[in-house]
Amino acid sequence: MQFAITGPIDWIEFSETTMHNYLYPLQQLFEQNANPDNAGPMKKYLRDQFDFLGLKSPQRRLLFRQFVAEHGLPQIADLEMILLDLWQLSPREYQYTGLDLLHRLRKQIGPETINLLERLIVSKSWWDTVDALASHAVGGLLARQPPLKEATISRWRHSDNFWLRRTTLLFQLRYKEATDEALLFSLIRDNLGSDEFFINKAIGWALREYSKVNGQAVRQFVAQTALMPLSEREALKWMKNKGLVV
Repeated sequence: MQFAITGPIDWIEFSETTMHNYLYPLQQLFEQNANPDNAGPMKKYLRDQFDFLGLKSPQRRLLFRQFVAEHGLPQIADLEMILLDLWQLSPREYQYTGLDLLHRLRKQIGPETINLLERLIVSKSWWDTVDALASHAVGGLLARQPPLKEATISRWRHSDNFWLRRTTLLFQLRYKEATDEALLFSLIRDNLGSDEFFINKAIGWALREYSKVNGQAVRQFVAQTALMPLSEREALKWMKNKGLVV
């Protein structure tokens, strides 16, 4: 796969093209198992941002495993088209299935995939897909590709799209001892003073996860940095629960 995107992407306009053949039986399977009784509460949970078929996560994943057992996984060359088609479909379950598909193929994706991931982050953006993309697909890819990490984070960290900035804050969530502390703290400083809830929540979440590895560094950073109350509260939550701070 080759991508020609060189700058930040703020939106996607999908063309009305025929869906990839791989997805037709999946769509049929999902629609046959749709549950309108679940769909309403699921839509409400995400503040009416998206429509749902009413497939809760355990059932959706079971259906997807059933589908893969019968149809296999797609060729990596078809991944871009399939994911964009899944993002085009209205029910949110299709975007979740795209995330599951990315996870299944995570060892096969290379640096050229970063522009596709960016397109997914900035389209139909909400915490449920962005956070999964950040901590799994993006985080895993950048861990394997240090030069790509530097180039990508340099481009995203000052983006006008706050979901890309949230991704820079969260891509190291699973790194533990491998977390680049200096980079994490620098990215947080980039976003100080933001009034965006999803940015301030991400700052606290990233610090909370890192506190499980280096609590002293997080305590010192919080004490010396003018964090928003939400960020500070979230940053210290785990250590307070453990009795490590008062």
